[in-house]
Amino acid sequence: MLTLRKSQDRGYADHGWLKSFHSFSFAGYHHPKFMGWGNLRVINEDRVAAGMGFGKHSHRNMEIISYVLSGNLAHEDDMGNVESIPPGDIQRMSAGSGVTHSEFNHAQDQTTHFLQIWIEPNALEIEPGYEQKSIPAASKEGALCLVASPEGLHNAVKIHADARIYLGLFNGAQSETFHLNPQRKAYVHLIKGVLSVNHVALEAGDALLIENESQLDLCNGVDAEVLVFDLSR
Repeated sequence: MLTLRKSQDRGYADHGWLKSFHSFSFAGYHHPKFMGWGNLRVINEDRVAAGMGFGKHSHRNMEIISYVLSGNLAHEDDMGNVESIPPGDIQRMSAGSGVTHSEFNHAQDQTTHFLQIWIEPNALEIEPGYEQKSIPAASKEGALCLVASPEGLHNAVKIHADARIYLGLFNGAQSETFHLNPQRKAYVHLIKGVLSVNHVALEAGDALLIENESQLDLCNGVDAEVLVFDLSR
């Protein structure tokens, strides 16, 4: 079963310095039908104004993944990590028993556009951790590239969750058939462009909530960038 959720149906918050679309209930946005999907809890599409950012704040028992689309995101935490996250990098922070961090856009003339993703962990109160990897564009061209997994091999960061995240770029004749376990859930989020998934036409910001399906057919992309999640129920 495929459930389409259009981009304009997401929650939205405008804080001046931060403009954020919420795929699931978050902060002041609450939708009882969209509290998460499987163990996927949050996808926020954030735009942070030049010179602004999130001050120090804390998290606990959550796997948090950031993917920068444009601009740059500066990260600092109480584990001693001071990092710059450019477009195309995947960052994973395991909050575990507790972590405090900040995220800023230090540029004076450019907005930082990024996705913030939260996945519920399969182990609580673990030691907090940080990891960041660059994903080569070639590995995403016309294919789904694994970028987060429990094993954390190759291009993937290691997450402490029963989930896998894939990224793909599709344009023109490029296509992919992706096999699913129908006993699990899946989720597709189109970051940009247009793309057909199982004959459903998606535009930027659209999503598919998927259950009891055995495969995804991705095709007819026009400058499309897509996230695919393999999730526990």
